[in-house]
Amino acid sequence: MSPSDASQDSAPVRVVQLTDPHLFASPDKTLLGVNTRDSLRHVAEQVRREHPALDVLLCTGDLSQDGSVASYQAFEDATATLAARTRWLPGNHDRLETMAAVTEGSDRLQAVTDVGGWRIVTLVSTVPGATHGWLDDTQLAVLEQALEGAGERHCLVCLHHQPVDIGCAWMAPIGLRNAEALFACLQGRAQVKALLWGHVHQACDRTVDGLRLLASPSTCIQFAPASEDFVVSEEHPGYRWLHLHPDGRLDTGVERARDFQVTLDLEGPGY
Repeated sequence: MSPSDASQDSAPVRVVQLTDPHLFASPDKTLLGVNTRDSLRHVAEQVRREHPALDVLLCTGDLSQDGSVASYQAFEDATATLAARTRWLPGNHDRLETMAAVTEGSDRLQAVTDVGGWRIVTLVSTVPGATHGWLDDTQLAVLEQALEGAGERHCLVCLHHQPVDIGCAWMAPIGLRNAEALFACLQGRAQVKALLWGHVHQACDRTVDGLRLLASPSTCIQFAPASEDFVVSEEHPGYRWLHLHPDGRLDTGVERARDFQVTLDLEGPGY
């Protein structure tokens, strides 16, 4: 059976999340000493080794640091063969119009993806010219309609900005500022099993009122958990995998690219 043939009475839907690679137009440019194309390459190669039959690749924002065509093309080149389906959503460093131009003719920016017994919804939480996130009325309507039309499918909802406090004081103002509107849409929706996001460059996994709340490491630099101010960790880049089971169960974990040498330059170009 091919990955795209997953169904409710078969194996789980196999998903990998890549987030926050922060690529540049120049292949030699670095972020705090880390060559972001090189770190992405290491992570992508590990995904290929560990998940040779993958149904969906979720790319949850800040694919680019400079919003350039070349950076998005580089991301596409690095990830093109990883999964049967690939979905992109923008982060605060991205330029959505450039992403749309690069992906024209593909379904990479499609907001609703049905695979097996699951519906995956990807939302745009970016605010032009700002670092924080906001779900406007159009995006909230996309979510409402997606959930209304999900039928018996279980749902995974994805966005870039964190909708909950992750314990990093400096990140609180740059999260999703209308999270209450998001959770109002989810209220009473038992088919929504998890929220998944990027932006925070660290792993989080908690369950609140039956809803799994998940964040993931960046494929480049990592932010130190529980930090009051901006602090970069020497933890390795990584990715999150998810197995979405037909009965609504969700297994997930984080893997790190241990073969990538993290050498930070805190005096170099910053985040």
